[in-house]
Amino acid sequence: MRWWDIEPVLELEHELFPEDAWSAGMFWSELAHARGPGATRRYLVAEEAGRLVGYAGLAAAGDLADVQTIAAARDQWGTGLGARLLTELLRAATAFECAEVLLEVRVDNVRAQKLYARFGFEPIGFRRGYYQPGNVDALVMRRVSDPAAPADPVDPADPVDPDPALPDSAHSVPLQGETTHG
Repeated sequence: MRWWDIEPVLELEHELFPEDAWSAGMFWSELAHARGPGATRRYLVAEEAGRLVGYAGLAAAGDLADVQTIAAARDQWGTGLGARLLTELLRAATAFECAEVLLEVRVDNVRAQKLYARFGFEPIGFRRGYYQPGNVDALVMRRVSDPAAPADPVDPADPVDPDPALPDSAHSVPLQGETTHG
């Protein structure tokens, strides 16, 4: 993700998370820590035919990484893009030499929880009222790195069973001509 991606990212952010969308300042702040020798962030976007269809971000501190955000356009849900974005974040966590990766997911977002479980994340607790203003709890999940494990434990192109009753910004599809950059 680069500064010129912030405007289309914000459009998708507001479409997917209208009640608790990140501000431009939050993305600018994250990107400020994504470059140079002391970088502690990795943000990327996925585009198809010049259109931004997804984005994701990771923060690293010491040997711990945290998935900050992961999102895919609604017309991409259930296609594998979320898995591809997560794969890239996990590669970044490895590059940052992080032994653990944490994330928060809405307790009512079962599809995303299933995706994360496929990648080795396990529930470790809750954050009560984490998602505001809806006062929705977050399930905290953790993935501990196993140095002997293969780098890609799951084929990110494997589609996730779509469940339109449980919208999930963390699921999307790998598309012909789609690119990621960050």
